[in-house]
Amino acid sequence: MKKKILLMYISNNSGHHKASLAIEKALHQRSANVETMNVNSFNYTNPVLEKIINTTYMSVIRRKPEFWGYLYDNPEIVKKTQRLRDGIHKHNAEKLSNLINSFSPHAVVCTQAFPCGMVADYKKKQNLQLPLFGVLTDYAPHAYWIYDNVDAYFVPSKEIATKLTSNGILSDRIMDTGIPIDSMFNDSKDKAHIFRTLGLDASKPVVLLMGGSQGVGPLKEAFTSLLRTKTDFQVIVVVGNNKAMHRWFNKQIKKSRKKLIVYSYVDFVADLMEIATILISKPGGITIAEAFAKGLPICIIKPIPGQEQMNTDYLLANNVAVKIEQPSNTGIIVEELLYNRGKLNELCRKARSYAKPDSADAIASTILNSIS
Repeated sequence: MKKKILLMYISNNSGHHKASLAIEKALHQRSANVETMNVNSFNYTNPVLEKIINTTYMSVIRRKPEFWGYLYDNPEIVKKTQRLRDGIHKHNAEKLSNLINSFSPHAVVCTQAFPCGMVADYKKKQNLQLPLFGVLTDYAPHAYWIYDNVDAYFVPSKEIATKLTSNGILSDRIMDTGIPIDSMFNDSKDKAHIFRTLGLDASKPVVLLMGGSQGVGPLKEAFTSLLRTKTDFQVIVVVGNNKAMHRWFNKQIKKSRKKLIVYSYVDFVADLMEIATILISKPGGITIAEAFAKGLPICIIKPIPGQEQMNTDYLLANNVAVKIEQPSNTGIIVEELLYNRGKLNELCRKARSYAKPDSADAIASTILNSIS
């Protein structure tokens, strides 16, 4: 009989989704005796609530990001929202029960705190002996992850493991595997082929500008600043699902004095990172882990308060990235790095030293061993 693994995340094309897909891929690479189901938990249990939460979240981080910072990992907010979360879990219990009873998983893996809490609460109320694994995809172990009924946590670093133990999680339930990323980031790529395919000049530097799955952040300001530099380099921009941003950048292609390529959401980020000289991005956990795997220097731009600021704090404390304080200074900082090869090479070295490209495989191995 095949081992059934239920994977749960929130929001399609998000970092949580990519992590879930990476683990799913690793499970199948590890064993032919595996059956998986990958579920967007918000959409499955309450599609109306998913739309409300996603719309509200995007509105808050665009208009009042400091408010999100206040809500994120705030002990008072955690306490005050406990009853609300209990109510949501109760409302979702029937659909979750139907899912678990119909699929009959041997284990559940959650790459976001909401489904992890929902399943942990369900386990407790049903007195269910179902292995539950929580996978943290940011260097920010907020209080919404803490549950007694989670059998094990996979975390990005030893520092995060220490923070979880300080919140009462037993150390033998925590594994420092790194953030799960697709195994393609561990593959060696033919750079010359990628340059030819994209129509880029292999002799010139490439600046990769990314705005995450939603294409948020000061991408226009950063790009405008890059154009003011005299240094000859090429620019690749990935704007995610932001259609307005995609239209704006497409208009810049003919105007730009530098070679410019524009993408929306892509599934070949590994190729883009392979040929990039510098990454300019918001500091999402998955993006950071992918850049580490490629030994790519990271320039952080406009982190939102909350998980992105905590990721930034981690990177800067370990000297693994450079922060661009003002988007208008992006060009200056990039130019300085391109001229200072020693600094650039040191950032490459540091990134590689923090890389855990086999993270998804390590997680898959642990899960399969636990249910064998």
